[in-house]
Amino acid sequence: MPHYQLSFQNPLSGFLQVTTRIENSTADELYLQLPAWRPGRYELQNFAQKLQGFAVVAKDGSPLPFQKITKDRWRVETKGEATLEVRYNFYARQMDAGGSWLAEDFLYVNPVNCLLTARGFEQEPCTLSLNIPHDWQIACGLPQTQPRTLLAQNFDHLADSPFMASATLQHQKYEEQGILFHVWFLGECQPDWAQILPQFQAFTKEQLALFQTFPVPDYHFLNILLPYPHYHGVEHLNSTVITLGPGEQLMSPTLYKELLGVSCHELFHTWNIKQIRPQEMLPYDFTRENYFRTGYVAEGVTTYYGDYLLARSGVFTAEQYFQELATTIKRHTADQGEQHLSVADSSFDTWLDGYKPGIPDRKVSIYHKGCLAALVLDVEIRRATQNARSLDEVMRQMWQQFGQKGIGYAEEDYQRLAEGVAGVSLEPYFREMVFGTVPFEKWLAPALDYLGCTLDKLPSAQAHESLFGFRLNPALAATPTVGYIAPASPAAAVLSVEDELIALNGRKLENANLANLLQGQEAVELTLFRQKKLRTVSLTPDGQLHLPQYRVSKNPAATPAQQANFTTWLKQPF
Repeated sequence: MPHYQLSFQNPLSGFLQVTTRIENSTADELYLQLPAWRPGRYELQNFAQKLQGFAVVAKDGSPLPFQKITKDRWRVETKGEATLEVRYNFYARQMDAGGSWLAEDFLYVNPVNCLLTARGFEQEPCTLSLNIPHDWQIACGLPQTQPRTLLAQNFDHLADSPFMASATLQHQKYEEQGILFHVWFLGECQPDWAQILPQFQAFTKEQLALFQTFPVPDYHFLNILLPYPHYHGVEHLNSTVITLGPGEQLMSPTLYKELLGVSCHELFHTWNIKQIRPQEMLPYDFTRENYFRTGYVAEGVTTYYGDYLLARSGVFTAEQYFQELATTIKRHTADQGEQHLSVADSSFDTWLDGYKPGIPDRKVSIYHKGCLAALVLDVEIRRATQNARSLDEVMRQMWQQFGQKGIGYAEEDYQRLAEGVAGVSLEPYFREMVFGTVPFEKWLAPALDYLGCTLDKLPSAQAHESLFGFRLNPALAATPTVGYIAPASPAAAVLSVEDELIALNGRKLENANLANLLQGQEAVELTLFRQKKLRTVSLTPDGQLHLPQYRVSKNPAATPAQQANFTTWLKQPF
């Protein structure tokens, strides 16, 4: 049984001391592997770059020879020693939902960042001992076998069980269907438990009704509230880590809405991706990329349900839900990537550039396009079955046929189950919306119309976006700089990304006065610096609406049938 221990000498340094004791080794050579990535973020992470002072010793403390053979893999000569220890320092200074952080008053760790496993020992039970102050409480999905010692079934279980420890944790819990759900807060914040617990319970109840059974015996929301703006969440086996800020604004409408949205999203992941898992990731291979094309199921469907179930459970009003949907559309239309790469192919490419902007117009987000695709599929099934069935049934069957049985699903399984529930072929939808590059409006507008809603295409509030098709970098700077240019727009013919705009029609651009100077103008001259060279270009509107905004709203002229469809879908009166 492997035994892990974490301690620290100087929290200001950020370094944790990590010791791994391997017992009952019988091989002449032992291979040690640090994970190369973490579940929930499908790109290589290179955690090994945060290790310092790596050493391997025998039971008596004498050093054992080892050699690093890949960026995160070591070969150890055991010299016949049955017990050995691996020692190193880990730099815990990444504050987000996927990182680890050491401070004077708390410790937050994702074990997948910093703990390694020995080949042949991956499936053995293991313990994690924490050398922390006696008055610190531990929040974690793992059971404590004794004070400050956690027990995991195997390495995967350990790697998927983050924890936070502090003397200042705030904790409450609620029960639904006999299952305990723990809500933890770390940081300077004042949770309004009278508001939080009933609303968490409402969306939890709705999810349990959808899937009918829960995969794990209990669940932990591990919330870290930071003193600055922040938003991130990561799913785990029976917990989630959520990092938000600023902490003092926790109960403000804006930040509290984010807490609800990410919490509902991450809880849905307890089924969808932690248990309902693509066959390419069953089991996880932490040594390399685990390519898969169904990110639109793992993340897209979850993103859809994360906000939709808040409305369906009565936590969000319909208008609040439409605002979130409009935000998703805004993010999806930030560029024209859907013209070039399908959401299925973009799923595969998360390992390449799925979590950064990348080059313009190359790909779509599995979260945003996947969410819109899930909404459309839900409506297509409802339309085909006269509202008797929905995407709920598809996900429930995915849970029952694959997740509960520990079987990975193939891409064709999702389409097969969806068509089985709908009772009709959904080939056009999958060909165009999932595997194709058709504009999203072609499918989303009719889906919303079925629900008595409209997808309105509106001019941007910024005239240079609507008229000419370019956006400025959002970063505040003395000189406005071009950040994005829509293909086939007037701007595309004369502007380049990173152009520094100096003047419009001879008038200096300053203090965000571009919008005012464009009022009443048609053709304009822009003076700019491009690669430190001064240029002047002319821009003329082409009569097209560029970089539009989208709004989702109820149609005042909706028929009684459409209104009934809406009520069945959202469980709210039209």
